[in-house]
Amino acid sequence: MGERDAREWRDQQRQAVRAHADADARRRAAEHAQAADLVAWFVAEATRRGLPTTRLAARGYDGRGRYRTRLTGWYVDRAETRAVDVDGRFHLLTVPGGWRAWLFGVDPEPSPAPLVVGAGGRDGESIPLRTLLTRLLDDGTGEPGSTPARL
Repeated sequence: MGERDAREWRDQQRQAVRAHADADARRRAAEHAQAADLVAWFVAEATRRGLPTTRLAARGYDGRGRYRTRLTGWYVDRAETRAVDVDGRFHLLTVPGGWRAWLFGVDPEPSPAPLVVGAGGRDGESIPLRTLLTRLLDDGTGEPGSTPARL
């Protein structure tokens, strides 16, 4: 293989990698948009049905601490690590924690909602976001852990 052939091969490889990354980014953006629509639907439906909200709390990364937030909404899993706030934003409620967080509370940033909650996890348990939100609506209480059907 000559120098020119090697250079052409490297260029083709770079183009293929770039095309793959672009396609993956488009797929993820489409999934996030679809999940955002599901979350917006859930908030509208939960509000319409009068599903009670709760003041959301975050947990430390180590699982030991529990920290106040300014968020109000609905937990969507038993572990209370995922929630939807009343403004229609999805939150992962795990934070670094520490004394400052304990004293002043925390403000977890919203994150893109996944279409499948728990996908790629080591325990193999995953559930479509639509199913999780529908079960929460059908439960009707909005209380964390009140239905065994949640993830």
